Amino acid sequence: MIAIGLAAIVGGRRYPLGTLSRMGPGYFPVALGVILTLLGVGIAATARFASRGGDEKVLPPEWRGWLCVGLSIVAFVVLGRYGGFIPATFAVVFISALADRQNGLVAAIVLGLAMVLVCVVVFWWALQMTFPLFGWGTA
Repeated sequence: MIAIGLAAIVGGRRYPLGTLSRMGPGYFPVALGVILTLLGVGIAATARFASRGGDEKVLPPEWRGWLCVGLSIVAFVVLGRYGGFIPATFAVVFISALADRQNGLVAAIVLGLAMVLVCVVVFWWALQMTFPLFGWGTA
């Protein structure tokens, strides 16, 4: 986290920062980089002083979670380009929801549909984002 934050700060400094009232193109990446760096330092500091109890059970990696989150990102990119905003949004939420073992198929579908509704209202209608809702076969 610290390395990514520092990289964002260095990369964002190539652009004018501006002021808080008139933000330049580099302001947001630098601000996020600073926040990410500080969070990383905070996590590292708390982990350093955390108790080292020997009775903790080491859990195996959550491969299902990693696979579902990774596939959801790929699905969003592919469906966003060839399918449109609605299929891409549904796919990213549905597949990511399946990463949690406690979520069933019905819960993932309901969550996906709810997020599609929220995202269409916020991004497409309110913010007038120029992302076609459906675009089957267009690139």
